[in-house]
Amino acid sequence: MTMFVALDFPNWKQTEAFLNNNALQGVPVKVGMELFYKEGPKVIEKLKKNNHSIFLDLKLHDIPNTVHQAMKNIASLGVDLVTTHTLGGSEMIAQAKLGLEQSHTKLIAVTLLTSVDEEVVQQQLRLPGNVPANVNHLARIAKDAGADGVVSSVHEVASIKKVCDTSFLTLTPGIRLDSSHVHDQKRVATPELANQVGSDFIVVGRAITQSDHPYETYMEVKKRWEEE
Repeated sequence: MTMFVALDFPNWKQTEAFLNNNALQGVPVKVGMELFYKEGPKVIEKLKKNNHSIFLDLKLHDIPNTVHQAMKNIASLGVDLVTTHTLGGSEMIAQAKLGLEQSHTKLIAVTLLTSVDEEVVQQQLRLPGNVPANVNHLARIAKDAGADGVVSSVHEVASIKKVCDTSFLTLTPGIRLDSSHVHDQKRVATPELANQVGSDFIVVGRAITQSDHPYETYMEVKKRWEEE
């Protein structure tokens, strides 16, 4: 069980200040597109020097060969987790995994973003079935293609574990304390529920980074997440 703090800041200066000012040096962190596209691989190097476990959330989605070559470069960074999209198909996922074969980095495939709800699935994407059915289907594709796990909301974890095996990893963003604003995410949940359904990893962002007391909020979320 690992809880990643989402470092969704525009640059390293603000990221470093947040970590240092709130005594969060060395905690597991998520680096997403916003920070990585600004700072590049050097931000990973800086975080690793401070003993952070790193979830690199780039959600790669391209033709299989391009994703394969990109993952070979990512493998050299030594991050713990990296993401690709399931909607790129099984061959793309397989090539992503192949690109990571010389590293310890685990491949986590994104099913449906937590900002996606039934209206988006049915009216915009026009996918058959509801959100849970599509998430389960995409999770099975990811597992069969060699991914180590998937990203989903907490609400789909139990069914994913049932159709893919309990050893198949589940990473769940959209974690909020009861009083937190849901922002632009729609399929959200509390850390207690994530624990109960068997999430292997959770990601907590604005609930901590926009808190008046980030360290205290971090410790509160962590306590709730790890409580038996």
